[in-house]
Amino acid sequence: MNWKRIYAIILRQIYLIRSTATRFIQIFIWIVVDITLWGFISKFLAGVSGSGFNFVAVFIGAVLLWDFSTQVMQGVTMLFFEDVWSRNFLNVFASPLRISEYVSGLVVVSIGRSILALVVMILLASLAFGFSMVVYGAFLALFVFILFLFGIALGLVGISIVLRWGPSAEWFIWPIPALLSPFVGVFYPLTVLPAWMQTVGWLLPPSYVFSGVRTLIEGGTLSVPALLGGLALAALYIVLAYLLFLWVYRRAIKTGLIARYSAETVV
Repeated sequence: MNWKRIYAIILRQIYLIRSTATRFIQIFIWIVVDITLWGFISKFLAGVSGSGFNFVAVFIGAVLLWDFSTQVMQGVTMLFFEDVWSRNFLNVFASPLRISEYVSGLVVVSIGRSILALVVMILLASLAFGFSMVVYGAFLALFVFILFLFGIALGLVGISIVLRWGPSAEWFIWPIPALLSPFVGVFYPLTVLPAWMQTVGWLLPPSYVFSGVRTLIEGGTLSVPALLGGLALAALYIVLAYLLFLWVYRRAIKTGLIARYSAETVV
């Protein structure tokens, strides 16, 4: 693996973000809307319930963590789409660049984007609604790491779909986080779901994160083995997602699809 080539991918994306303000603003716009919306909903529920339940910690914390995972996924897919939209995809792979170097560059840039988004979300939630990540203690790093791995896996699956079926399949990618959120229990425990949805939920790493978050907020004892199980699942999914992307890419090379790839291609 050539680190100079990885750096070239990173540098290109930095130049793209710097060149247009809209590319930079879109990193933050939806997370600001989400934090603001759920912050006021949490304050309203806390005011009318009178139960003393910490709605702010539960809802804002859940939105913050789920948006972080979504940002990680979009960090990978958006960078891939930039090459698709600019008709640059074929040029990139006509170079000596390896697929592992390309993916590594996407992941590194996604790390930077997602960390920046996370800092902004934490600052907004803290200043506007008094939310503090301290409630999660030392487990916060593990929560974030699991969601990061899962976000990368989703991003690789997303670009595999678009590479296989063409840019017209892009609309499949954007709803993925929304479609998964009911199964992972972002705002509620999995026990409220039907049995089949619970089974699906426990196969998804974020379920262990949000279950652990609620346990900590309620003053319970977090199951470390369960959380490590979620980490193992996330690591497994990222390996499988990379293998899927590698298989789709090699198939595109073998069938000649990659040579015909353009904004109008649908195969």
